[in-house]
Amino acid sequence: VQLQACGGGLVQAGGSLTLSCAASGRTSDIDNMGWFRQAPGKEREFVVAMRWSGTNSDYADSVKGRFTISRDFIKDTVSLQMNILKPEDTAVYYCAAGSSGWLPRYENRYDYWGQGTLVTVSS
Repeated sequence: VQLQACGGGLVQAGGSLTLSCAASGRTSDIDNMGWFRQAPGKEREFVVAMRWSGTNSDYADSVKGRFTISRDFIKDTVSLQMNILKPEDTAVYYCAAGSSGWLPRYENRYDYWGQGTLVTVSS
């Protein structure tokens, strides 16, 4: 499985941005997709995840109500709609795909990672 993330950029606080992650290869191996982020000087943290089937999702408290994850079943793309962005959302965002079970918040449950895309929120 290969993952290609895109959509990062610079946005003002309160604004919106949409990230996309395109999956290719053996997508039948995918059980769940997640987004993680790493802010400067901090450890990578969980943001949101969903079952590849679309039946479950899980959001970090810090983004609940502002971010929405969705999947395009035709294009095998997962999108992350980010609204009401805050400066503390500034980070490199990574998409990841897991093939074994639903433990969405644990990085070691993900087998495939895309390259990061930088989101910068100015105050």
